[in-house]
Amino acid sequence: MTFVQLIDCRTSRFDEMNRLMDSWVEQTKGKRTATHNIIGKDRSDAAHFIEIVEFPSYEEAMRNSNLPETDRIFQEMVALCDEMPTFTDLDVVRDEQLYAATARRFFEALATKGELPPLNDVLVEDYHDHDPSNPQDTIGMDAMRREVGMWRGAFDFSFTVEDQIAQGDRVCTQWTWNATHKGDFLGIPATGKKVSMTGTTIHRCTADGKISEGWWQYDRLGLMGQLGALEDLER
Repeated sequence: MTFVQLIDCRTSRFDEMNRLMDSWVEQTKGKRTATHNIIGKDRSDAAHFIEIVEFPSYEEAMRNSNLPETDRIFQEMVALCDEMPTFTDLDVVRDEQLYAATARRFFEALATKGELPPLNDVLVEDYHDHDPSNPQDTIGMDAMRREVGMWRGAFDFSFTVEDQIAQGDRVCTQWTWNATHKGDFLGIPATGKKVSMTGTTIHRCTADGKISEGWWQYDRLGLMGQLGALEDLER
């Protein structure tokens, strides 16, 4: 179970404390078990700071605490604080990757059977789409709906999300696309063939959780081969 420790402190010597943390990071390289570290400053009190440290488990946090470097840095940190810092130990019982969830809902919406959903719950109105297979970027909700409509008119398809990585305002999704060719696609009449394609999409999200920009990379050449469009070139 993921474990988080909150360290609440007051200091008028934050620059010195920041340098101290840099020193700890360097000294514990290859030994520390923390996976994520954030320090926030109270907007209403410039001397109030909260550090949030994430560990894979409570046991890993204890291993980290028992490092001799950690104990030494802690004593130096206390000396820089205006008062004794307080510690809150938390077992994480819910962890929502909100942007990653939005990306998943986006792929589910594209593959919805029947009428295409409005998409305005997952995309901003001026959404900007980058697809290297298109001569121009797709900009705006209406243009994106037309682009998606072209794919939906040609294929019955679904996405399988294979992996996701979320960092900051970006979500990278690795996916597999499985489809049946049911209509005209780039001049290729319906073949009824079952086809598949792998790809990766990077989405940039806004503060309210909607997607504002997307970058696609996928095996379109492989898809064309499965549809028989490359047979004349191979002769």
